Amino acid sequence: MESIHLVSSPDSPEFNHLTRALTHSSVIGLDAEWKPIRTHQSTFPTVSLLQIACQLPGADNSSVKSPVFLIDLASIPLQSIYQLIRNAFVSPNILKLGFRFKQDLVYLSSTFCAHGCEPGFDRVEPFLDITSIYNNLQPKQPGRRLSKQTKSLATICQEVLGISLSKELQCSDWSQRPLTEEQMQYAAVDAYCLIHILEVFKAKSVTEGNSVESAMGLQLSQLDLGLKQIFDTQQNSNKMCGIKFGEALEMVQAIPPDFCKTVPISDEEVTALPPDQANRMDYVLSQIVRKYGDKILLSESDRKPKISRKKAKKSSGRVANTRSPTEGGEEWQGPPPWDATSGGNGCPKFLCDVMVEGLAKHLRCVGIDAAVPYSKKPESRDLIEQACKEKRVLLTRDAKLLRHDYLLKNQIYRVKSLLKNDQLVEVIETFQLEISEDQLMSRCTKCNGKFIQKPLTTEEAVEAAKGFQVIPNCLFNKNLEFWQCMDCKQLYWEGTQYRNAVQKFVDVCKLNE
Repeated sequence: MESIHLVSSPDSPEFNHLTRALTHSSVIGLDAEWKPIRTHQSTFPTVSLLQIACQLPGADNSSVKSPVFLIDLASIPLQSIYQLIRNAFVSPNILKLGFRFKQDLVYLSSTFCAHGCEPGFDRVEPFLDITSIYNNLQPKQPGRRLSKQTKSLATICQEVLGISLSKELQCSDWSQRPLTEEQMQYAAVDAYCLIHILEVFKAKSVTEGNSVESAMGLQLSQLDLGLKQIFDTQQNSNKMCGIKFGEALEMVQAIPPDFCKTVPISDEEVTALPPDQANRMDYVLSQIVRKYGDKILLSESDRKPKISRKKAKKSSGRVANTRSPTEGGEEWQGPPPWDATSGGNGCPKFLCDVMVEGLAKHLRCVGIDAAVPYSKKPESRDLIEQACKEKRVLLTRDAKLLRHDYLLKNQIYRVKSLLKNDQLVEVIETFQLEISEDQLMSRCTKCNGKFIQKPLTTEEAVEAAKGFQVIPNCLFNKNLEFWQCMDCKQLYWEGTQYRNAVQKFVDVCKLNE
């Protein structure tokens, strides 16, 4: 992949580049973003961003280029781009990839129709859902049925590509302009990973019967730089994801350092390819389309918002919580359960649900007790039970959880900020937490445990780490002190990473002011 290209005007070089890319791509990955709305509204959400990842042959056909285009539907006149997108959606020479893309298509069609682009979009063909690819990548076992539960895109990326994608920005405000760099990164990778998952499937199709890992050896020379390098830099990995090195990591190569930048397009980049290369599918891809290709068709009923017709339940004698989700829990009212007036010991304690799990680590870094749910996919009742049992304030970005604030009196707060640093400052200010430099890095970021009070010598640390953790040899002659978590036994030392982290939170929490 070359880079991200933000398309916001039909007169821009990026628009010309998009036009030529669609003309010469045999595969494109599709995704869309919109501002979340409350359920049961009479209109569909307005799509703010359409992501298209293209796969282009290089000039000598020995390499592949994969630019990602972010089409800013809030800025560009939709009529100027309508026919281009519609033609790509129905072109028999372009395989379209998506993840549960039918809903995206419904919202896209509604958005374009609202701007005079009739009849919108009613068909995408040929189409291949990533879920279908994932199911076909699973080893076939006699008598075993595939699970009917649809896995998330993040789970599929983890299992197929060996990477972990954060969905922290999924519910951010995509209608706000300008888009943040983090939003553009998130949106681009969601579309780009679809193409890499297809590459794994192509490799499996080439050598059916062999392992996917060995099959990828046939493809690496033709792939351009992939997803790995964006996760290698601490700055990018903190913003959007974590990297996990699994067996499938060999299938993904490195994105160039300038991937996350929107760059100007030079005249050379929009030079047309030879006509015989336009939208040309290779043999393997054409066979995949023939065997697995599908299509999305929208009916008239799909184009109409479904309004809930459920009747209100009869009263059972109990008083129902009739407040809206934004009432009562939107602004903190206190006091928290650790307050002395509530019988607490004065030590702040939080429970961060899966939508703000990154905030939990930031709170631990500044010495605050911050737990996470027991399970990876907790139900609302599980979160409520854990918060009550451990006397914690539940932090969330899920407005639906605020419906239960009558069960969690003064124990639930909806975080408004999107980014972890901003979320940390918001929580500190809202709950009037006292943070000092002595508290920084005083809790285990891995499990939330406390450290053994007495530091360990290098010899003691080596003994404690046997069979559990590797201590780099370069630390042996530095006369460092080591600290061990009392719960998970993780070892820490005051190296460069520690000092950088301390300085980061000194700045974020403005401890020098």
